[in-house]
Amino acid sequence: MKEEKKWAGTTYGNEWMHLWLIRILRYMDVRVLYIFVSIFIVPACLILNPSYGIMYAFFRNHLGYSPIRSFWSTYINHCQFSQVVIDKFAMYAGQKFNIDMDGYEHFLSLASQEKGFIQLSSHIGNYELAGYTLVAKNKPFNALVFGGEKKSVMRNRSKMFSGTNIHMIPIENDMSHLFEISRVLSGGEIVSMPSDRMLGSKKYVEIDFLGEKTKFPMGPFSVATMDCYDVLAVNVMKTAMKTYKVYVTPLSYEKTASRTEQIREISNKYVRELERMVRMYPTQWYNYFDFWK
Repeated sequence: MKEEKKWAGTTYGNEWMHLWLIRILRYMDVRVLYIFVSIFIVPACLILNPSYGIMYAFFRNHLGYSPIRSFWSTYINHCQFSQVVIDKFAMYAGQKFNIDMDGYEHFLSLASQEKGFIQLSSHIGNYELAGYTLVAKNKPFNALVFGGEKKSVMRNRSKMFSGTNIHMIPIENDMSHLFEISRVLSGGEIVSMPSDRMLGSKKYVEIDFLGEKTKFPMGPFSVATMDCYDVLAVNVMKTAMKTYKVYVTPLSYEKTASRTEQIREISNKYVRELERMVRMYPTQWYNYFDFWK
């Protein structure tokens, strides 16, 4: 049996390609690249890449779409994913996007307090924009990122973050990043963590998601309940060519309950919010593997 190809966890392309893309986007409107990719690149990906079958099954089996609607949604999904990647490099090139906020007052309220808090993200929309938008002057923001990401991407992130209160915590194989997370939270800082993929630790919570049980990493929820930290779910969704909408949703839980109950409650609320976002923006779900396997 042929072994399934695993996601590498990095942005596609090499450093040379990334450099030239940034240079081009300093002068070119992103919409030009949108059109080029949707006509020439995406159709090739649908033919050659296994992501086609994965996303088609997602729309057909989990959202109940018809075969024609599932095919069209799969195409749109790949187009929107390419736009998110282009937008990321457009930001590195200095381009600006319009940002609408929903629930920003929840972020401001927690940012004004002394205690640290946690933001939970997902591989939906374009969460990286949150790092450039939800910035507290008096509270450092620490983003947990994949440690094996391309050097060009990490370098441009660092450049974007320079002069701000934003820092990156790479995920390490030896799990040493957990000590850094604990340290910054104890110091009253913000920690942002992706919470929809199993990375590193094998501990998980099994929750019903879009009609079928699947595994979500226990780590982010365990960290949140370590000292009863407040938690926000943050999703950044593309709503127009150069406009995004940031959804900030507080995930409250009973802080006097047992830690097991706290983890169960907060993980369920996170998954329900993720499910709400997926149903609102189904073609912006970017998990190109069998999520329920």
